Amino acid sequence: MAFFRPRVSREAEVRYHADLEIRKDFDHVLEKVRVAQRRFQEAKAAGAPLPELREAALGFDAALTEGLRAAEAGQRATFGVKSYDSRIARRKAKATPDGALWTDEVNRLRTLREAHRLSGIPRVPRASKTGDPARLTPRDVRKGLAAAGR
Repeated sequence: MAFFRPRVSREAEVRYHADLEIRKDFDHVLEKVRVAQRRFQEAKAAGAPLPELREAALGFDAALTEGLRAAEAGQRATFGVKSYDSRIARRKAKATPDGALWTDEVNRLRTLREAHRLSGIPRVPRASKTGDPARLTPRDVRKGLAAAGR
């Protein structure tokens, strides 16, 4: 009596084929990231007003997120269909030259996105009752919270 075990689950095959489709557009998505980064750098260099600079920064962040998702899909597809179900297969695939290239690309994009989120997105000051956000003190904040609670 022979027992046959399926090599991979049906869900793994579906996810693998979806990742292959996403990986096909990786170059296009990476070009979007470059364009958004260029737009943000040009706005910063030109001394654009704060709302315009923030819009460019958020566009760059959205492009980086899309690029990171595409790179992760490419990485998973490169690892192969077995890696969706097996941690060991995933670790073995990461050690191959193609797997290492995709892993480096994912790490590069993730680092770039996190650095941009920490220091690249300008903050827009909140407006206070007086209209001058620089004059807002903690006491004013407490008064506003107490008044809202009544």
